[in-house]
Amino acid sequence: MSLPWVGNLCLILSALQVPDRSHTMRNRIDGPGRRRFTLGLAALGAAAALPAGAASRRRAAEAAPGGRIIISGAAGHLGEATIRELLARGIPASRLILVSRTPDALKPYAARGASVRFGDFTDPKSLPAAFAGGRQMLLISIGLSSVPRPQAHKTAIDAAKAAGIEHIAYTSWIGLSRGDRSGLGADHYQTEEALKGSGIAWTMLRNSIYMEQTLPAAEGMVRSGRAEVPSPDVRVAYVAREDCAAAAAAVLTTGGHDDRAYDITGPQLIDTRRMAETASAVTGKPIRIEPARPGAPGRRRAYGGPSVAVVSDAVAELKGRPAIRLEAFFGEHRAELLSEHAA
Repeated sequence: MSLPWVGNLCLILSALQVPDRSHTMRNRIDGPGRRRFTLGLAALGAAAALPAGAASRRRAAEAAPGGRIIISGAAGHLGEATIRELLARGIPASRLILVSRTPDALKPYAARGASVRFGDFTDPKSLPAAFAGGRQMLLISIGLSSVPRPQAHKTAIDAAKAAGIEHIAYTSWIGLSRGDRSGLGADHYQTEEALKGSGIAWTMLRNSIYMEQTLPAAEGMVRSGRAEVPSPDVRVAYVAREDCAAAAAAVLTTGGHDDRAYDITGPQLIDTRRMAETASAVTGKPIRIEPARPGAPGRRRAYGGPSVAVVSDAVAELKGRPAIRLEAFFGEHRAELLSEHAA
């Protein structure tokens, strides 16, 4: 029996639900109620746009109780932080496939039921068994290795496709949002292009510089009682690693993130002066702020200048609470900032 109203409804939904592929979702979220309504329309619109068989497969996949999540680089700082976030969200350890070059470091999670496997992006033969049975994957960018990073990443993407993985979230680089493909941006750009061309649904998590990297500099300021401000002084929206992990966990456990890029940043732009003032306020130790000596190299020059001066609210929207500010972060690490000073 023909039901003309179904076609009309689909047309209305298509008109209402224009895909938004920006790094934030603020135009579509006004509160919890609005979020549920919008996502409901999106799901209906997507199902209407797909052939009946594809829509059925999509619904079956979304409803599958055993969809398994792969975390690559699982023994690293970001990998472990993401594991903790997934467990805190109620994902059972049995749904996690933890891949690492050092799987012995993950024994506590194996004891809880996670599948812990050896996998090395520079060793293609190790990846089929490492990725077997996974449905989604967090592809954490690797460091420098014997194989060029884009090549190693593409090896992992190809293995993921062969293993039947349906969605990959990749930890990319904030500079790409401003078109900066210099330095490490070139590696991330090549990886993004390889992932987009793979046919696998993707999400780019374009992470800013970790806030943890401010600690050594702040410790030095507290210890010496002075801070040198270079000219120009790059402003960076540093992001706490736990916020990157929370954003990744949200993307892996909720819908609506296919083929989107998110800018994962902290909530404020921070330069040397602000870092020094914050470290002084948190520790109670005076820090004298001075211009950098002539010829002194500018700090953080290697991070790409203006391309890192990006602030996004994507973290707050993905994890449901604001990203950590520098004041709170330094407060959590106050003892660390004071350790060498006290010695």
